[in-house]
Amino acid sequence: MGRIVIHGRKALQGDVYISGAKNAAVAVLPAALLIDGKCRIENLPDIRDTKILEDTLTQLGATVTFEDRNTVQIDSSAVNSYIAPYEMIKSMRASYYLLGALLGRFGKAEVALPGGCDFGYRPMDQHIKGFEAMGANVVVEHGMIKLSAEKLVGSQIYLDVVSVGATINLMLAAVKAEGITTIENAAKEPHIVDTANFLNAAGANIKGAGTDVIKIKGVSHLKGGQTHSIIPDMVEAGTYMIAAAATEGDVIVRNVIPKHMESMSAKLQEMNIDVIEGEDWIRVKRDNPIQKANIKTLPYPGFPTDLHPMTTVLLCLATGSSTVTESIWPTRFQYADELKRMGAKIRVEGNLAVVDGPVSLTGSEVNAIDLRAGAAVVIAGLTAAGTTVVHNIKYIDRGYEDFVGKLQQLGADITRMED
Repeated sequence: MGRIVIHGRKALQGDVYISGAKNAAVAVLPAALLIDGKCRIENLPDIRDTKILEDTLTQLGATVTFEDRNTVQIDSSAVNSYIAPYEMIKSMRASYYLLGALLGRFGKAEVALPGGCDFGYRPMDQHIKGFEAMGANVVVEHGMIKLSAEKLVGSQIYLDVVSVGATINLMLAAVKAEGITTIENAAKEPHIVDTANFLNAAGANIKGAGTDVIKIKGVSHLKGGQTHSIIPDMVEAGTYMIAAAATEGDVIVRNVIPKHMESMSAKLQEMNIDVIEGEDWIRVKRDNPIQKANIKTLPYPGFPTDLHPMTTVLLCLATGSSTVTESIWPTRFQYADELKRMGAKIRVEGNLAVVDGPVSLTGSEVNAIDLRAGAAVVIAGLTAAGTTVVHNIKYIDRGYEDFVGKLQQLGADITRMED
């Protein structure tokens, strides 16, 4: 599995180039199953989750051909199975996008219940509600979700809670359904827009992606031949922005869409950290003490839940008491115990954490208990005195392309060691 060894207290300096968005890639790859022919995907992040999906598409009958590390051609014309192999996808959350894609293609699907990061049950009720509204029969048994429909018919679906996963999954299922599907109270995340753009380029009729009402007029055929470039990863960009601030560094984050980063940039500025934006880059420079702040995670365009654990590290270094309210995944604070090993003062009560600072973090042996918690303890190690060893780094591999290598290029004393 390996471990990451960090010798801290080195300011990060230089430029870092952001990879394609994990959350877009894990939706676009299943969406390729709906294409009647070939498509080409650029800026695909080279991470564990995309590798699992690429292998899964191959098992289903698709031809997956790599031009280079981040560019792939997918030919789905020979896909002949609606059953996703359990052993391949049981460990990843985004496996559920195969449900919508396979249901849209075959009128049936069998996919393992989503895994991924273990910070609380990930409900599928909004997905199931929408599938049923379009005419699908849903059976959940033996760790599998089984869908079947004689015919998918467009429907008006209101999501009881804003759900990125349900929004994308229902969009995938509706693309070839008969009639018009309306998703109300839809999520607005950039990767939803990216997925819709990919499908529309193939002939889908999706309008309103990026707003809270999405309308999909079903079509019978999605043509191949298009090239799609995955948008930059806003969470990866935010991770390096936070790392720069935490280490008193000066970093230019390149290949980024600054508008996607508005909530992160605004919060850093509130914390007395310099943020300068260009057309496709953001510079983060810290010369001053960090000011306390209160964080509340919200659906986009609010503060992203995926950046909350890393931001908590910054709050440990801030003067005064700060709060973090987690409104998306209330049980996401499991990482707090790992930061406490390094000297953090964090009190968790339900979905609220109080962070007292400033503290001087010290190196320790810690675990990456999930993907973003893993990034958080790495950033903590970069700021800490002494040596930090991060174990269980398989989670980090799920979502960061060459994390250690990019940090090394910024001057971090960090090494990956394989067991």
